[in-house]
Amino acid sequence: MHVDIGAALGEVAEPGVDEDELDALDERVATAHETIAAGRENGDFGYAALNLPEETDPSVIREAVEPVTDAEYVVTVGIGGSALGAKTVTAALADRPDRHVILDNVDPEHIERTLAALPLEDTAINVVSKSGTTAETLANFLVVRETYEDAGVDWTELTVVTTGESGPLAQLVEEHDLPRLPVPDGVPGRFAALSSVGLVPAAILDLDIEGLLSGAGAAADDLGPSLYDSPAYAYGAVCYALEERGAGVNAVMPYAERLELFAEWFAQLWAESLGKDGRGQTPARALGATDQHSQLQLYRAGPRDKMVTVVRPRERADVPVPETDHDSLSYLSGADLGQLLDAEYDATVASLAQAGRPAVEIELERLDAEGLGELLFAMEAATILVGELADIETFTQPAVEWGKRAARGLLSGEETEETKTVAERPSYRID
Repeated sequence: MHVDIGAALGEVAEPGVDEDELDALDERVATAHETIAAGRENGDFGYAALNLPEETDPSVIREAVEPVTDAEYVVTVGIGGSALGAKTVTAALADRPDRHVILDNVDPEHIERTLAALPLEDTAINVVSKSGTTAETLANFLVVRETYEDAGVDWTELTVVTTGESGPLAQLVEEHDLPRLPVPDGVPGRFAALSSVGLVPAAILDLDIEGLLSGAGAAADDLGPSLYDSPAYAYGAVCYALEERGAGVNAVMPYAERLELFAEWFAQLWAESLGKDGRGQTPARALGATDQHSQLQLYRAGPRDKMVTVVRPRERADVPVPETDHDSLSYLSGADLGQLLDAEYDATVASLAQAGRPAVEIELERLDAEGLGELLFAMEAATILVGELADIETFTQPAVEWGKRAARGLLSGEETEETKTVAERPSYRID
């Protein structure tokens, strides 16, 4: 993986990072790396996520899912980090990503439509919750279980559970002798993609989870005390510096349809980890080349409060563009779609640079299991680095927990500080 920060330098962009400022920033990266390395060595909460490439055993995952590997589809019941990583992996690596269906919201119409369209007798269930008490996940799982029962399908023969040592799901595992995989200790859900939390559906679909972990391990080996030697740290350090200079939005724009859901995964990782104490870039999601025809207008000519992260694989499939006798289309003669997409990518970066808007390029050699693993690990390491540089609590999510307590209180009827706040929330209705 390569990171190119040329279009984010101060001589090109405003806001931008001057080259002499990089050296001062590099000293802070070295200090932050010492903290990160010590946290990894001690297995400290959060930092332990960077040990997953060597600690996750793919054979254990494959053994657990073996009873359901003949399923045509797999439905994941989870939310946030319990679903986004798994969704990202299968979307990027599966020949038929439609075989992996996600229930990560409690929209009743969506749940009904999704389940009605699935051949339940041929659909494995992957339910994921560390606590086993996550309201959305448990509610959806109860609906899924009842739907299977009403259809006369034995859900216990099709279910794999990833959960902690205790809680309702752990009890369910014991009652029905279900395959169970552990949630890694000391790892927040949004950092758990490279564990059973994110890899069970890929294993059921027989994707290359070994290669994914190998690629992540290669990215782990690249971590060092200097941003000049580590693509992950280079990306994190420049994002931090650009935020300090006013780039409060980070628009992530992959130039590969298979990475569209990577941008969704990144949005949770970046926002939930770094959005604290009045800090944190707002992640925006875009897709190249589609959003060159929409969002790029804002990124190039709107307020100077954004940076753009463009992502692409260097190797692409060859799909030739058919010849045409229209003179206006002669520039397409002899091209293929991959060349066109790369031209769109290059044009976007050049367009942003010409307008003085910061952009950072992330390039993978190819979009395979190793490349994806490298990318996921690098973004996690970059997130942790930014947290260290900004001196915030990267691994907590107090605002999210507040919302969970409020929803639970509203459903139970219990009066709490959170439910009082909900009842007293401001209103100015116009009908």
